[in-house]
Amino acid sequence: MKVKEYDLFVEYPDLLTIDNLKNMLCIGRNSAYELVRSGVVASFRVGRSHRILKQSVLDYITCSKNSHSA
Repeated sequence: MKVKEYDLFVEYPDLLTIDNLKNMLCIGRNSAYELVRSGVVASFRVGRSHRILKQSVLDYITCSKNSHSA
């Protein structure tokens, strides 16, 4: 059964923190910051904190999956 995009990460809010991102992708803090700093995962700043739309993470996963299958 194919998992639909909207079925992924339903337990997470639509607006994520760096901690959410690292937990979702099972990566470390430095890797999470590198993804947002480089713009690979779109984010914006609220004061000194990064915020990431859940859709940006889904887009990153979809893009990564497609680039590895080519």
